[in-house]
Amino acid sequence: MDRPGSFPIAPEGFPFIIAAGIATAVFAWICWVLPAAFSLLLTLFIVFFFRNPPRTAPSGEKKVIAPADGRVIYIGTAFEPHLGQEMSKISIFMSVFNVHINRAPLTGKVLDSFYISGKFLDVRHERATFENEQSGLVIETAGGRRIVVVQVAGLIARRIVCYAGKGDQLERGKRYGLIRFGSRLDVYLPKETEITVAMGEKTVAGETVLGILG
Repeated sequence: MDRPGSFPIAPEGFPFIIAAGIATAVFAWICWVLPAAFSLLLTLFIVFFFRNPPRTAPSGEKKVIAPADGRVIYIGTAFEPHLGQEMSKISIFMSVFNVHINRAPLTGKVLDSFYISGKFLDVRHERATFENEQSGLVIETAGGRRIVVVQVAGLIARRIVCYAGKGDQLERGKRYGLIRFGSRLDVYLPKETEITVAMGEKTVAGETVLGILG
């Protein structure tokens, strides 16, 4: 699975780009200079937001890679309810300036997928883990190791897109979804995983190694 593939702009952005582009054209046609300029800047920002750059995953099947561009805002242990156990948790905050394409953190089969409707609190707040809209995948590697990756909607983000579902096979570094306009990714790893990132570190989806499975 590698959607939206190698196209430089995520298809989910096309309706927003077209709408903003039409607004720009209308304002320009009726000679409303300031609205036309603002609308043009908005169109360019939307194109920038939905950019879809290529990434190359590092070799090593035990390496768990970042599913999102952003900044590490949490490293610690947490109870993961879908696997029913304490796990190591890494949270990555994505601002509106980050690439919002999400990539599979490792190669494996999707054992389960879930969606929970909820609020749209600032994802940097601890309550967001329990109260915000979220979509997650339980992934099992060929070696039987299980992890959970969760897309969490934020204060501005109101639309989670996840292409993967139960039974799908994911390949590490390939695209599997995105979140529109600011959000967070939580990755739950076995406690014996060697964590290789630090608090505040910037991550690159599909390239930064979060940890190495034991």
